[in-house]
Amino acid sequence: MFDTHAHYDDAAFDPDRDALLSALPEFGVNLVVDPGCDVESSRAAVALAERFDHVYAAVGLHPENCGGCGDAEVEMIRRLAAHPKAVAIGEIGLDYHWDTNPPREFQQDIFRRQLALAVELDLPVIVHDRDAHGDSLAIIEEFPKARGVFHCYSGSAEMAEVLLKRGWYLGFDGPITYKNARKAQEVAAVTPPERILLETDSPYLSPVPNRGKRNDSRNLLYIAQTLALWKNIAPEKLAQIAAQNGKQLFGIEV
Repeated sequence: MFDTHAHYDDAAFDPDRDALLSALPEFGVNLVVDPGCDVESSRAAVALAERFDHVYAAVGLHPENCGGCGDAEVEMIRRLAAHPKAVAIGEIGLDYHWDTNPPREFQQDIFRRQLALAVELDLPVIVHDRDAHGDSLAIIEEFPKARGVFHCYSGSAEMAEVLLKRGWYLGFDGPITYKNARKAQEVAAVTPPERILLETDSPYLSPVPNRGKRNDSRNLLYIAQTLALWKNIAPEKLAQIAAQNGKQLFGIEV
């Protein structure tokens, strides 16, 4: 399995980070992408990728963390992206959920600048889109050469179809195992297995039966099982296809 989105640089993993990451292959998780949310966490993600063969990094400025960012921070992301194990620009995007987040227009500017950087560097992007579906899609459409994944996809099936036609991938996370996941099931119905990525967003969004606990990549199996049931595919087959999708998107050859 390939967990294409897990924040192992997060302080929640301080007590057991090394032991947990070292053990993941024993639980069938052979690859992980750790996305940064600001310069510091992007640097930490690269450092983890240097230490663990099966860990790769993404580098970027998250919409919740982009306040006060400008030329200097974008340039630092550019430099970090030059690392051989930095495989994407992310986590980037828009988040209109919290009133305390940076102003929408500012988020949009930072999002555009990082999309332009990804296109320039020929890297995929990992997009965070929370309560900002219309603007996220509109900005993506300004960059026809951009490619990547809408992480923890929460938009409509109709928007999913637009993204899929453009060659984008959709990330499925723990919330698909929750009781109110009807919309996610509709999205899964229109998403071919070849466009599915499996994610945990660790340490957040633990799936059932571990909802409410700290999440980690070992829970990827529960997400795969739910999707496999919806898609009428064996869980092992779905996980294998999704892992290949991730390797293709992020240019990982192992």
